[in-house]
Amino acid sequence: MQLAVISHKLCWKVRDSPIGFVTDGGFPLQMEALSDLFSATRVVVPCEIVKDVSGVTPMSARNLTVVPLGVLRGTGFLRKLRMITWLLSKGPVIWQEVRKADAVHTPIPGDIGTVGMVFALVQRKPLFVRHCGNWFEQRTLAEHFWKWAMERFAGRRNVMFATGGAAAPPSAKNRNIKWIFSTSLSEMDLRDSKPKTLTRGENVKLVTVGRQELGKGTDIVIESLPLILERFPGASLDVVGDGSQIPYLRRRVAQLTLQSRVKFHGKVSQNQVSRILKGSDIFCFPTASEGFPKSVLEAMACGLPVITTPVSVLPQLIQNDSGILLDHRTPEAVAEAVIRLGTNRVRYGAMSLSAIMTAQRYTLENWRDHIGEALRSAWNVESLRS
Repeated sequence: MQLAVISHKLCWKVRDSPIGFVTDGGFPLQMEALSDLFSATRVVVPCEIVKDVSGVTPMSARNLTVVPLGVLRGTGFLRKLRMITWLLSKGPVIWQEVRKADAVHTPIPGDIGTVGMVFALVQRKPLFVRHCGNWFEQRTLAEHFWKWAMERFAGRRNVMFATGGAAAPPSAKNRNIKWIFSTSLSEMDLRDSKPKTLTRGENVKLVTVGRQELGKGTDIVIESLPLILERFPGASLDVVGDGSQIPYLRRRVAQLTLQSRVKFHGKVSQNQVSRILKGSDIFCFPTASEGFPKSVLEAMACGLPVITTPVSVLPQLIQNDSGILLDHRTPEAVAEAVIRLGTNRVRYGAMSLSAIMTAQRYTLENWRDHIGEALRSAWNVESLRS
C-alpha cells in the first residue's frame, strides 16, 4: 500500500540530507517509523529552500518521498484569507496525491492536514487521523471542528487516534477513537540508558525542554530558582527551545539577577537536546495544559526524575515513582520538590531507574507497531506493504 501523509509541518530543502529535506521535532522520526509499515510513503508538506537551518533532523527512509508544497504564510485571520488563494494553487496537488494513494494519514490540528482529511473522506480513501494537540481542551472554533469531525467519522476504515492517555477512552460519543502516545525515542536510544546518581550536591542542574509558550511553566521554574539557591547555591537551569515567551523569560531572569544561573539554548537538534538532558539532574515541567509531551519521555529516557503537574497523561507517566506530581503549580512547590530530590540520593536513584523503565514502553517501534495493528484490523489486510 502507498500512504499519503498530508501535513502542515514545514520542511526545508537542503543538500545535506538523504532525500533532500530536513525538518524539526519528532516529525521526521515518526515519518520514518510509519514508512516501515507501507510499501511507499509520500509526505505532502509545505517546503522552502534555506541555506542555514539549525536544530533540524534529516528526513530519511528508503521508501519515503517528500512532495513539496508552497508555504502558507501568516497567522490568524491573515492566514485564513491567504488559505483561499493557496488552495486554488496547491489544492489540486493535494487532491491528486490523495487520489493516487491507497491510504491517507493526516496529523491535526492544522489547516493543511484538515484539507487532506476532507479530500480523503470525499474520495472514500482509508483514512488514518492522529490528533496531536490537547484533546481535553477546545478553545477555538477550529479545535471544536476537529474533535467533532473525528467523533463523527471514526469507525470502519477511518482510524482515529487522540494523542494523550487516560483511564477512560477519549470520547464517550464514539468509542472508535483510541489513545496513542507520542514519542521520538527509538529502542537504540534507550539501549545504553543507565540510572543516574546525584553527585553534584549543591550544584544541581535543572532543565526544561519544549516550545516556550504561555502555560508551559518555564516562568515558574525560573521564579523557583531564588528559593532553590538558598539550599543549593550552585544550582542552575537550562532552557531548551524557542517560542513567543522567550523575551519575557529573559526579562524575568534579568529582574531576578539570575543571568549567571539560567542558560537559554534556543532551538537545537535532537542530538543536542539529548546531550543537554544527559548532563542534567532534574527535569522541571510545571505545565498548565498538555497533550502528550515528548520532552518528558526524552528526559525520562536519560534517567532524569521529572517534576511536573497532574494534567493530561502526565499522572500515568509518573505513577511508578519516576518523578513528583505537584499539588500546586507555584515556584514554592517546584523549589520544595527540587530540594526533596536533591537531599535524598537514594530516592533520586530509584526515581531515575523508574524513569528509564517507563520510557522503555514508549519507543518509536512500539508506537509504529501499535498503529500498524490498528490499521491492519480496520482495513482488513494482512500486510500494509503489499
